[in-house]
Amino acid sequence: MNLLFEDDCQIKAALIMSESDASAQVELPGGRRIKVKSSNILMNFAQPDAATLMASAQKQLADIDMSLLWQSAEGREEFSFNELSQEYFGAGATSEQMAATLLALQQAPMYFYKRGKGRYKRAPEDALKAALLSIERKAREAEQMESWVTELTAGRAPVEIASQWAQLLHAPDKQSLIYKALVAAADRARMSPVHLLAKSGAIPSTHALHFQRFLRATFPKGIAFPADLSVQTASDLPIADARAFSIDDAATTEIDDAFSWQSLAGGGFKLGVHIAAPALAFEIGSDADGVARDRLSTVYMPGHKITMLPEALITEFSLDEGKTPPALSLYATLDEDLNVISTETRVERVPMAANLRINDLDSLKWQNPANDATAANGHAAELRMLHQFAQKLESVRVNSAPQINNRVDYNFTITGDSDAKDCRIDITTRQRGSPVDTLVSELMIFANVSWAKLLADKGWTGMFRVQAGGKTKMSSLPGPHEGLNVPHYLWATSPLRRYSDLVNQRQLLAAVADAPAAYPRGSSDLLAAVADFDATYGAYGDFQQQMEFYWCLRFIQQEGIEKLTARVIRENLVRFDRLPIVQRVNDMASQAPGTQVILAVAEIDLFEPALHLRFIEAVPGSAYESAATSTASAP
Repeated sequence: MNLLFEDDCQIKAALIMSESDASAQVELPGGRRIKVKSSNILMNFAQPDAATLMASAQKQLADIDMSLLWQSAEGREEFSFNELSQEYFGAGATSEQMAATLLALQQAPMYFYKRGKGRYKRAPEDALKAALLSIERKAREAEQMESWVTELTAGRAPVEIASQWAQLLHAPDKQSLIYKALVAAADRARMSPVHLLAKSGAIPSTHALHFQRFLRATFPKGIAFPADLSVQTASDLPIADARAFSIDDAATTEIDDAFSWQSLAGGGFKLGVHIAAPALAFEIGSDADGVARDRLSTVYMPGHKITMLPEALITEFSLDEGKTPPALSLYATLDEDLNVISTETRVERVPMAANLRINDLDSLKWQNPANDATAANGHAAELRMLHQFAQKLESVRVNSAPQINNRVDYNFTITGDSDAKDCRIDITTRQRGSPVDTLVSELMIFANVSWAKLLADKGWTGMFRVQAGGKTKMSSLPGPHEGLNVPHYLWATSPLRRYSDLVNQRQLLAAVADAPAAYPRGSSDLLAAVADFDATYGAYGDFQQQMEFYWCLRFIQQEGIEKLTARVIRENLVRFDRLPIVQRVNDMASQAPGTQVILAVAEIDLFEPALHLRFIEAVPGSAYESAATSTASAP
């Protein structure tokens, strides 16, 4: 005698060797003997033998129509497999047919629900239809997925994947079919998803790769401004009697600050620092303010920028030549020796006489009175007086200590589409510390310190810049800035580009109008902005550095540069001589600070981006010559 039984969710048949009420000792077709509990025995049969029965059942299983089998169970609440077998095959169902029915029931959970050993329940019609549709859908998805995988591994990007490459790489829905296809294709091709997408032409460029990664992480809702931002027009403002001019680099389009200089009839001078006044255009909590609050700053990178404010608003308030835009003006009355007698802040419209560019002023022709008619667009004499005053401010601020300023500014010019392989990269340098730099930086510090004092004297909060112990942070309360050697300091001179300056401008406008503070002490709006600003501003700065590094790598490729020189900062950390790159050279032994080294370009990876270098040699005797310089310029 043989028996059919269930063992660990599997249906098996065996020859009975011995039997008791609780169990049976059986021999499987392979010869192995096991004990089977009586509760697991489903059917006894005499013929055929166990192996033949299972082989025949498997063969007949392939011919069973599952839909017809399901219909055969209609009207039954619950049934055993042999009962259903007799409904399907007829009253004389054989042992093989009963075993085949059992296998069918076990392998079709969408048609039948198991209710015990050998017992089942017919699935409801709605549930069955849903299950069958699900199977059909999964089959279609599997076919579609295989098609995408085949295309990708062949080096072709399906439209559905190419149109979503940034989402797939930087913010994927890992349960989506497209993402699963990309991962499967990458595994099959034995390469990373990003390299597979690049190979298949889905990624426009490595520049787009890095830019989209930043956008997805920082601006998940996109960078387009809402079309219906409402702003107010500043009206009924007096017109200043000064004619102002700005000083910026050639690429600047958001002109926040300008200067004026007048000789007074009774002796002495009047200095004007004029700052664009976009805070007049929209209120705290408005839609426009919400956009600026979310961004907190303009984002800069070579060849592109993401402005904090909409272009129309920038155009309205930028201090452009030939316009008379609204401004918050700080006036300082000076004596003949350029000592500050008094200061005053006004809200007014300022006639803009000129937008001077730093590269035009670096020639220093404006310092020679003989060039007054032609230099600096007729503002040479004013520039000289402003520079004298700036020098006086600097000497007082730094206690006459010598200033070492060997910083170099690197300017990137991208000609053509940044995503095009043939776009051109030009990197030019400009040494910091020129008279124009001193003029602009000291007058900005003067304005920011003066306005910080105004708010501090009133006991008002703001977004102050505080530095102590070498650490700089935003604070809602005033405090000293050790690096600048000033008792209190804030940012208020770039309100078109920084939200901190916009916040402070609102406070200053309220102070000038003798109105309550725009942000009273304890304001949740101000405290939240203070808390968020440093991290966001830092992230923008990190991205700018990353993209500058990327374009440096593109420049090295473009120019076919194989060797580079650098100066050692410490150990194996170097700063390149003609590019803004600081990195470690892994195969270089520790060198003395200031040592000039020659490095070979081993590999450039634009996807990371990364620059792999190989140490060639150190220039003998170079450490002593430049140790002081390298130490001063180390980060």
